[in-house]
Amino acid sequence: MKALIIGAGIGGMSAAAALKQQGIECDIFEAVKEIKPVGAALSIWSNGVKCMNHLGMGSIIDELGGPMHNMAYHDGITGSVMTQFSLAPLVDAVGERPCPVSRADLQSQMVDWWGRDKIQFGKRIEKVEQSDIGVTAYFTDGSSATGDFMIAADGTHSAVRADVIGYQTERRYADYVNWNGLVEIDESIAPADQWTTFVGEGKRVSIMPIAAGRFYFFFDVPLPKGLAEDRSTVVADLTGYFTGWAEPVQKLIAAINPETTNRIEIHDIEPFDTLVKGNIALLGDAAHSTTPDIGQGGCSALEDAVVLGQCFADQFKEKGKTVSGVLAALKQYEEERRFRVKDLVLKARKRCDVTHGKDMQETQAWYDELRHETGENIIAGLRATIVSGPLA
Repeated sequence: MKALIIGAGIGGMSAAAALKQQGIECDIFEAVKEIKPVGAALSIWSNGVKCMNHLGMGSIIDELGGPMHNMAYHDGITGSVMTQFSLAPLVDAVGERPCPVSRADLQSQMVDWWGRDKIQFGKRIEKVEQSDIGVTAYFTDGSSATGDFMIAADGTHSAVRADVIGYQTERRYADYVNWNGLVEIDESIAPADQWTTFVGEGKRVSIMPIAAGRFYFFFDVPLPKGLAEDRSTVVADLTGYFTGWAEPVQKLIAAINPETTNRIEIHDIEPFDTLVKGNIALLGDAAHSTTPDIGQGGCSALEDAVVLGQCFADQFKEKGKTVSGVLAALKQYEEERRFRVKDLVLKARKRCDVTHGKDMQETQAWYDELRHETGENIIAGLRATIVSGPLA
């Protein structure tokens, strides 16, 4: 029994780990010759941490996860605290801590855990063909590979998605630009054990601690897409967009290394119900490309992998390692994931609109709520998202 895994990102590597647990051989193909993640870091909330533990990679998260024990919102202009609270009640309620991590370090360690020499790099998929008993991937270098089934974890620009859902998707611009990167921890900017966010004017500045004494930071600004901005203008751009903001924000801008700061126009894709066609399944961003506004992009890919493994365990127990067992497992995976991932994409989109001032009256109402927030409501929302995962 062999699976073709398209993509060696978080989704592809976690899918391979889940399938390996079920005794399935995996051949992994990655389009690029060297993985260079888009984005400096990501949030692995408690549901994602549980998935990493389940997949046998918990030690990676333990090593990379930052000490995020508290959470706070500040008024972006005055710097005053709007709300500040401990995340301990969340950890107690769900049984695991959240872990902001370096994206590059996470992907690198997942690849090393599998075996870098066991992954075929520089294999960009061109087309797929499936039959009743298998699937063949054809790559742009003229090579091909055949397996019993395929997991397409080839990202938001997936080359396989259209074969599965029957049409080309359009990426939807979320109407804001995100700058992100890493700086050394400086407690005059924010506490070293806290997720600190400054908000105002539909903009956001956020700082999270990750391992090795670093802050992950990001700036969000509602903007039209296609502006002539790049790394050469990043400090001047952010200085202009955040003129008059609080001193910690100014210190953060001054600390930025433009050469390692990413500028991303944020998009998502309208959710769709079809995740599987025959013996090909979509996973991760290929299946549910989302904005990062609830921090569940990486987590949902990890959840996909866990559920995929569970479905193969269920169907192999009933049908054995057969073609019918594969097809049944993939359909079960689709059924168990399609509503969950749609919900996460739409939750993120709703959070995005409120955070970034799509309706400033609604955004101002949220700012007012934050000034009366004890932490209870925010933790309840985070808990609800986490416990809806497969390992609640």
